[in-house]
Amino acid sequence: MSYLESLRSNLLALTESAASLDAIEEVRVRALGKASDIAGLMKTLGGMSPEERQVKAPLIQGLRAEVTEAIAAKKQALEAAALDAQLASETLDMSLPVASLPQGSVHPVSQVMDELAEIFADLGFAVATGPEIEDDWHNFTALNIPESHPARAMHDTFYFPEDKARDGRRMLLRTHTSPVQIRTMMNQEPPIRIIAPGRTYRSDSDATHTPMFHQVEGLVIDRGIHMGHLKWTLETFVKAFFERDDVVLRLRPSYFPFTEPSAEVDVGFSRENGRRVIGGSDGWMEILGSGMVHPRVIAACGLDPNEWQGFAFGCGIDRLAMLKYGMDDLRAFFDGDLRWLRHYGFASLDVPTLSGGVGA
Repeated sequence: MSYLESLRSNLLALTESAASLDAIEEVRVRALGKASDIAGLMKTLGGMSPEERQVKAPLIQGLRAEVTEAIAAKKQALEAAALDAQLASETLDMSLPVASLPQGSVHPVSQVMDELAEIFADLGFAVATGPEIEDDWHNFTALNIPESHPARAMHDTFYFPEDKARDGRRMLLRTHTSPVQIRTMMNQEPPIRIIAPGRTYRSDSDATHTPMFHQVEGLVIDRGIHMGHLKWTLETFVKAFFERDDVVLRLRPSYFPFTEPSAEVDVGFSRENGRRVIGGSDGWMEILGSGMVHPRVIAACGLDPNEWQGFAFGCGIDRLAMLKYGMDDLRAFFDGDLRWLRHYGFASLDVPTLSGGVGA
């Protein structure tokens, strides 16, 4: 048996007999390290004649490759066996009491979304969703917002580069959840009763505005709908949400491109310990915008505005949470401060979702 064959048999036997990761590492160093026999053989190649090197080099390099492959395979098998042994030995006691484990909390925004869904489900509304990356037709044009309207300006809207346009329509981060109303009217036969909660984006940041915020909009499309239906719906919603019977609303004439007539909705508040509290009549605070859906918006969705009428409204979910639960700075909603979350968050097993319904 030649020296190379003897060395090969010896190294492969050592590799096969390695019983642990530490042992296979010792074999690797012995077989392939700088002081190994294979490394010594590789160094002899430089002193050989070209003819001799042509014969010996493939044999030595083949030996190194074979041993390297065998060590890698053995190491992989030992790692798999070690992992199986670890998984077999580890257990999780599912009977441990929950109170002894770290507890999370429900974010106020998630809490308010739950409450909104419960309230409007009791009024016969479904929850609708849509994409947060929208095209300018659904976000602006279909909502009767002309090209020259300031809401389209770069300082308000996050646009994607023009080369990202789809079907000739420029893409953007939606500035409101109104595109969900458009998509619903185009894909669903009336009558329609939906709310559309979700994330929206505008280039603005201060104590009461953030670049990303949460909004909920409502839409009703049916025959014979008028402002009286809108006012009753909003009064019922606000009283249920703030859980007070002394809530008073005031509708002020306003302008929105997608509704006509349009109205800003104010709610009465009282002062308690220097803070504004919803309910009473010490003053007025604006909480949402609303109006009758503009006939052009209804027609843009393929419906006949002479047959179908409707109303729509929208407000900030973050603002509703601030008013109901006493937060002063909207930016804290997105800071991820555990102290703030523990103070304002809700226990996961004790969430007041108003599941008793509006009439409870």
